[in-house]
Amino acid sequence: MQPQFLMLAALVWALALAGCAARAPAPVDDRRPAAPTAAPKPPVAQAVKPVAAAPEGRYTVRRGDSLYSIALEHGVDFRDLAKWNNLDDPAKIRVGQTLQVRAPEPATAVQVGPVRAPGAAEPRPIESRPLGQPSPAEGSVRTAPKAQRLPYSEQNVALLSRGEAPAQAAAKPVPPATAAPKPEAPKPAPERAADGIEFIWPAKGTLLSGFTEPRVKGIDIGGRVGDPVVAAAAGKVIYVGEGIPGLGKFLVIKHNEELSTVYAHAREILVKTDQTVVRGQRIAELGDSDADRPKLHFQVRRLGKPLDPMGYLPP
Repeated sequence: MQPQFLMLAALVWALALAGCAARAPAPVDDRRPAAPTAAPKPPVAQAVKPVAAAPEGRYTVRRGDSLYSIALEHGVDFRDLAKWNNLDDPAKIRVGQTLQVRAPEPATAVQVGPVRAPGAAEPRPIESRPLGQPSPAEGSVRTAPKAQRLPYSEQNVALLSRGEAPAQAAAKPVPPATAAPKPEAPKPAPERAADGIEFIWPAKGTLLSGFTEPRVKGIDIGGRVGDPVVAAAAGKVIYVGEGIPGLGKFLVIKHNEELSTVYAHAREILVKTDQTVVRGQRIAELGDSDADRPKLHFQVRRLGKPLDPMGYLPP
């Protein structure tokens, strides 16, 4: 009986030891400070490349442009603009396209001559003489003395006419030339006389608004629908239509190589493109096309740049 008791006690002791060995270790609390996290870097802004300006005499098409508006802004005929840029359809222009807005200069002819090699001797003329005639010996050719230049006087003329050679008089010192006084620069003439073109008022009515470029590029003259609109000066009609928003029915008259006038918001246009008009000729009827009231919008442009029409119209 005692041996069984000892074996049972040994078994209980072994199980107790096994239970202690299987117990999990206590967790360890790590109280070390956490490593700082790096702040996110701000995004790098990409530099925006500026749009390169078009060279002189050329224009880069922008959003909202039309061939008619570009021609008006540069004071040229839209048909010339199409021809210079080989445009079959004036409506087919794209944003970013570069257009020639000045007449191309004619090509100059280049003279081509014979090219002489460096160091080559200058060709000398060949003297021809009859066969058998000996060439003159060196130093035997007689040359005439140089002519004597004499100051003009009645005495010298008389001596020369008799074949006598007068003695050369002592040259008198020439007095220093005095600079001629410079003429005064002419005072600039008023704008209306600068081009030799006399303008008249294109319509009779009330002046509604003046020139405040760049917002308002001309003047507005109020009136009634159907009132006559006349040419402010003689010239040639280079455009008739509605190709620019905000102007309604309008026409453009070119007066010389630089000056042109614009007549906008017409009810009806009475002239055609390429027609020559005289000053005071009725060219349109005042209207309210694309306007808030019946009026004539009148512009004066030099090479496409708007000018104040009041500087050209009579008081």
